[in-house]
Amino acid sequence: MWSLFTDYDALGLAELVRSKQVHPRELVQAAIERIEALNPKLNAVIYKRYEKAIAEAEAVPADTPLAGVPMLAKDVHQEIQGEPMTFGSKAYASHIAEEDSHFVRQFKRAGAIFLGITNVPEFALMAITEPAHYGPTRNPWDLRVTPGGSSGGSAAAVAAGMVPMAGASDGGGSIRIPAAYCGLFGLKPTRGRTPVGPKLGRHWLGASVNHVLTRSVRDSAAALDCLVMEEKAAAFMAPRSAERYLDVIHRPLPKRLRIAFTTESPLGTKVHPECAEAVVRAVRFLETLGHEVEERTAPVDGRQVAKSYIWMYFGEVGAQLQSLRAILGRHPRPSDVEPVTWLLGSLGRSVSAADFVASVREWDRAAAQMEAFHETYDFYITPTTAMPPARIGELSLKRSEAKLALWSHRWGIARLLQRAGIVDKLVETSLMRTPFTQLANLTGQPAMSLPLYRSSTGVPLGVQVVAARGREDLLLQLASLLEQTSLWVDLKDNPPIREGHSLSSHDV
Repeated sequence: MWSLFTDYDALGLAELVRSKQVHPRELVQAAIERIEALNPKLNAVIYKRYEKAIAEAEAVPADTPLAGVPMLAKDVHQEIQGEPMTFGSKAYASHIAEEDSHFVRQFKRAGAIFLGITNVPEFALMAITEPAHYGPTRNPWDLRVTPGGSSGGSAAAVAAGMVPMAGASDGGGSIRIPAAYCGLFGLKPTRGRTPVGPKLGRHWLGASVNHVLTRSVRDSAAALDCLVMEEKAAAFMAPRSAERYLDVIHRPLPKRLRIAFTTESPLGTKVHPECAEAVVRAVRFLETLGHEVEERTAPVDGRQVAKSYIWMYFGEVGAQLQSLRAILGRHPRPSDVEPVTWLLGSLGRSVSAADFVASVREWDRAAAQMEAFHETYDFYITPTTAMPPARIGELSLKRSEAKLALWSHRWGIARLLQRAGIVDKLVETSLMRTPFTQLANLTGQPAMSLPLYRSSTGVPLGVQVVAARGREDLLLQLASLLEQTSLWVDLKDNPPIREGHSLSSHDV
């Protein structure tokens, strides 16, 4: 049964169920076996609900689009009723979800079966997945490096073939970055396209959206079809597509598209040569198909956009720490969260309301600039990340930095850091590895990471493609075309789970 997860994607498995070649219970059992065999090495799944999943497999309607497909949810805003939702933090260790999120509800209606919940950095704040509470998730392509974040647990699980798709969310690149590092397809939909409720009307002021990480383009398209719903309490709603996204991918792209691309960081920082080469190879291929390709950067102030993102980031963490009062029954203390979380929250409390509003206005300015840009260009192509994945522990705070973080609120250091211009420097240092992904979150545009390159170390690197708001159809058509080429990273045999040398999945 293990071969089912290498030979079939989610839609393929559902078709086996509909044709009665496989029972949903068999798919669930096979996924459980894979998780139990591979998770000790990867630490991708932090909570398991096997008995409930097996019971649910007995009652799955065979006529649903994802009938019997095993799936995992992310430990952030993808609540499963009666199960933990901890946001990667020990502060939420005893928190149990009171009801299904709309995200989970929609997939259950589509016939998917949730086997558990995947690892995330604390409060989904980092582009690596190394929470102190659960420990680091490792990349199936090389156990020494990160799978990215914040959807790192989901990415590692899908790349290793534990499940064909897993829940993910993206507030600054958290779908696309792990997709890039794990050789997956990762689509961040248009703001308002996928549900965020029921208890919230927006995530991260609308920067963050829910979707999935998948091995195939058609699975992502089918998942998007499953997620589209009328969410009346949502702060943002994207216009519905006139047709199913699963049907769209079978249509060819227009014969001649205008494509802008860049390999330069919007922060003016370094870009690894192989990350740049991935883009150059992709656009040159598109040029051979007759599309018009032009090297050009986006018409936005990259540093100003990054700074506006960071202000939102600080403010959201500050608000998250305030909300801990209801969970803990007291004011939060530094020991309740990780040092970097405490520092970010302290910086958030030092941001004025005026600065915060000004940063959000920058989002709208950038959105208008990009809409005008896309009147000329159909796609904007960049590296997904500026650097290959960091080693596990490489980006951890040094002891002196951790102490500074813990003292930041008590001594008012956060305000001093802001006045001294250290925050501006923090923008560069925190985003220099991943400077390309935040723009689409702030403007609300759809963007995707395509697995089109493997580095000299064997670990995948991604190519990001951004389109105008509402044009997931164009992105999916392009992805479907490139999926049929030799550029696409082949996951049919699963990445070797290795640590200095190759290991078969069956040897784990």
